[in-house]
Amino acid sequence: MVKVINPGFYTTIQDLGRFGYEDYGVPVSGVMDCYSAQFANALLNNDKNDAVLEITMTGPTLEFNNQTSICISGADMSPELNDLGIKLNSAIAVKPNDILSFGKLKHGFRSYLAVAGGFQSEVMLKSRSMYKNVTSKFKIEASDGLTIEELESIASDKHALLKFDPEMFTSNTIEVFRGPEFEVLTSAQQDRLFNQEFTISNLYDRMACQFEERFENNLKPIITSLVLPGTVQLTPSGNLIVLMRDCQTTGGYPRILQLRESSINCLAQKFKGQSIRFQLLA
Repeated sequence: MVKVINPGFYTTIQDLGRFGYEDYGVPVSGVMDCYSAQFANALLNNDKNDAVLEITMTGPTLEFNNQTSICISGADMSPELNDLGIKLNSAIAVKPNDILSFGKLKHGFRSYLAVAGGFQSEVMLKSRSMYKNVTSKFKIEASDGLTIEELESIASDKHALLKFDPEMFTSNTIEVFRGPEFEVLTSAQQDRLFNQEFTISNLYDRMACQFEERFENNLKPIITSLVLPGTVQLTPSGNLIVLMRDCQTTGGYPRILQLRESSINCLAQKFKGQSIRFQLLA
């Protein structure tokens, strides 16, 4: 068991998502940055879909009541075990009564905490991913008890040679494909999409990311159609909206671009005031 002393700004339990229920209006959800979450699980020899804690902007304070191994990947929030700094992207042994805490955000925006065997939270619609009105809670809270497996012994770090790729933190390039309504844009609009930077606004959460810059738009709404995480919509007021993991399953705004999976991971590690540039893939 892991006791939540302080939940941090916005910390949730996530796996890779809830698939097969979009026709009922249920979002896929899942970790915002799949690469970092799967990397942390791999270092512990977990299944890639084992549930992790997704930590946003500021980290929680957690007390471990049993022995386990942990790994933290993604954003660097200056993690400490019993007030001593620990490395990212490394398997760390944890003993009963150990306290894990986080400090200053150094880079990135979302960090992932994996434990041996994954967090054993409730399974709803074949996933442990927290989402309001699907799971009993949509984020962790103070005094919560998070169930984990008890390890009799700590295994050696079998994947110590795995190397984390930091490109998502250093690059502002978001690679995209043409969306279903891309060709409706004028040539000038298409050129502008790929020749200017867009600044992330404060309207950014697990559902969608909006930008500060307005984009000229005379397009008509479309018949409500399917959308996915990574779909870029253009609203009548000229807002560009990138749908993220908790997005709705249908929408009526033109779908002008579609992010590739690695670009969703990259955008998940950006925050307000940072700029990105779209790059079209053939």
